[in-house]
Amino acid sequence: MTSPSAQPGGTIAQAAPSTKSSGGGSLLRYVVVRFLLIIPTIFILVTLVFFLMRTTGDPITAALGGRLTPDQLAERVHEAGYDRPVFVQYIEYLGGLFRGDFGTTISDHRPVTEILLTYGSATLELALYGLIVAFIVGIPLGMWAAYRRDKASDAVLRVLAILFYATPVFFAGMLLKLVFSVGLGLLPVSGRASTRTELSIQLLDDPTGIHLIDSFRLGNPDAIGDVLSHAALPAIALGLLTAGVFLRLVRTNMIGTLTKDYVDAARSRGVSEFRLVRKHAYRPALIPIITVMGMQIALMLAGAVLTETTFEWKGLGFMLVQYLQSRDFVAVQGIVVLLAIIVAITNFIVDIIAALIDPRVRY
Repeated sequence: MTSPSAQPGGTIAQAAPSTKSSGGGSLLRYVVVRFLLIIPTIFILVTLVFFLMRTTGDPITAALGGRLTPDQLAERVHEAGYDRPVFVQYIEYLGGLFRGDFGTTISDHRPVTEILLTYGSATLELALYGLIVAFIVGIPLGMWAAYRRDKASDAVLRVLAILFYATPVFFAGMLLKLVFSVGLGLLPVSGRASTRTELSIQLLDDPTGIHLIDSFRLGNPDAIGDVLSHAALPAIALGLLTAGVFLRLVRTNMIGTLTKDYVDAARSRGVSEFRLVRKHAYRPALIPIITVMGMQIALMLAGAVLTETTFEWKGLGFMLVQYLQSRDFVAVQGIVVLLAIIVAITNFIVDIIAALIDPRVRY
């Protein structure tokens, strides 16, 4: 048993209590705080969407104005409850959201939740394809640009990164269609699959809505190839947008990592530059990519609207444009709210992954 140590002057120093919290405790606190921040974020987004939609008037008048007589229009508005105070409608809308009720579309009288479930999987599938393209293109090219720093190939890749990021998705999509579909005839122009494959998928018991998974369930190699060929051009058009960001991030961070002391020590031992890039600088350079992943997924969801419209990929983006054209603001509001919720939850998940990889993020 240790005794308190005596200090000069006869004073006795007491052992200071340890204030260092465990890593698990700090991580738990970080997760709880980030999770609680989701609630006000979604609440603010839902509120903004609701009141911005109401600036154009009630949805019935916006969708059917000019098609019905004033008496018929007033009757429809009264039946839907849109003649009540806006704040009362807002409280009722929030209550419906808590129950999972996003309302009913005006143009085709379908529950908005049915629209979200039917077409949401298509948007999810396209976003995953786009992320795969972004990783395959952006990370290796970023590593190569760092390895060939200030060389001609590095300059070319930096220009490509700017072009990838700056080119509008719909313009890239049209160029890809013009070259690979119209010019070379290698890939389909539009759609998620051929009519034959679509019909086969619909005959499955409980299709997932993700065509690649459903085509594997069919056990038909032709169906799998058909789905992948239809997904190629939309995935490239959407993925190149994020690939440009990844390329620049990886290049910048790997160049910074290559100037660290432990890398200089490895270089002094005769380790080749390529091995330094591949072994020592690769993982640290991925941390910034993970931290911005949430923003990039939000950017992809925005780009999916244009990509789905360009390639007639029937997902939430495609349906959002259709409902905007028909001025069905109930459907538009439901889709936008769902996309906002997805972005908020995705950012939460990405923040947790970043905190697990880099403990400095927690503080």
